[in-house]
Amino acid sequence: MNGRILVNPEYVQPPTGSDHDSAPTEEVPVVSVARAELLPPPAHRAPTREFAGVSTQSRALSFSVRRTVRPFIEAWSYTPALPWPTTMIDRLAFPLVPVPGTHRRHVDLPTCPAELVWAPGATAPVGRGGLHGTALLYLHGGAFLCCGLSTHRHLVSRISAATGAPALAVGYRMLPRHPIRRAVEDGLDGLRWLVAHGCPAERVVIAGDSAGGFLTFAVAHEAVRLGIGRPAGTVALSPLTDLDPQGKLDHPNSHQCAVFPRRAVGVLSTLVERAERLGGEGAEPVASPVDLDLSEMPPALIQTGSEEMTYVDAELMARRLQFAGVAAELQVWEKQVHVFQAAAGVVPESGRAIAEIGRFVRELR
Repeated sequence: MNGRILVNPEYVQPPTGSDHDSAPTEEVPVVSVARAELLPPPAHRAPTREFAGVSTQSRALSFSVRRTVRPFIEAWSYTPALPWPTTMIDRLAFPLVPVPGTHRRHVDLPTCPAELVWAPGATAPVGRGGLHGTALLYLHGGAFLCCGLSTHRHLVSRISAATGAPALAVGYRMLPRHPIRRAVEDGLDGLRWLVAHGCPAERVVIAGDSAGGFLTFAVAHEAVRLGIGRPAGTVALSPLTDLDPQGKLDHPNSHQCAVFPRRAVGVLSTLVERAERLGGEGAEPVASPVDLDLSEMPPALIQTGSEEMTYVDAELMARRLQFAGVAAELQVWEKQVHVFQAAAGVVPESGRAIAEIGRFVRELR
């Protein structure tokens, strides 16, 4: 399916750390002097590729998650303090098998497990992990609370097959026991492992979905800041990029998302703040990717469904990257659910989206 190139309306660029703009309008809003917002030049307006068409399989998936996943998340949002068995989700995900012929190798990072995955057609490691060519670093989603190596094994193997590259999936530390910065540290350890095994950061593409999309941009930013190297690119699927829930709640998608009820967005933000306080140890609170200095970030591919809650985050991140002079491609897939790519092999649009990821990564080489 070919994408149609659209140009986003004009918008106002807030400085780092400010409140974020809501859905863009044709008029430039009145802003305070304190915010010192600047209108980006036309060359920095983020283009959007829109993928139209909704298959029967996609409609069935949306119907299913709306009646199963969404009620579960809504129940959690009313009782987040209860000992929900979030770790069980990954343990019960064993039926989600990878692509046939996929190889896996367990990796011990300093503070968490990881798994090196290479699907048929991907460049296999040499010996006990020697890498050559492009490699992926994958950071799973799950609202920083749940999921892991098992839940995302199928998706990671699909992306490995599409890109022809091995992927190191990181089972990073999560809420509520650990603040988000610990997950960022684990992602950096995964990147260092790839570098130590023959793949410099400049050949690594960092990818992730949902909360893993947040970590994708955070880890890439830290890799540059710490001198580890500038990754080859980033891929974010339905990414959460702004911890402030207001932009999402102000958007019409907050009333029609098939996965997330409105209440859950605010509850997650509260949990993040609490974990930061308890595990902060005097460190600065983690910054949302949209608030970072993005000028040294690598090229990005961002995919989102047109009606999902995190659509506004995906669009805002693409704008901020473009404004910073970074090549960022935003793909909007009509009425696809949050992280619809995980349904590849069942939903046609999911397979096409993963093929787009393969195209993007191969073009980086």
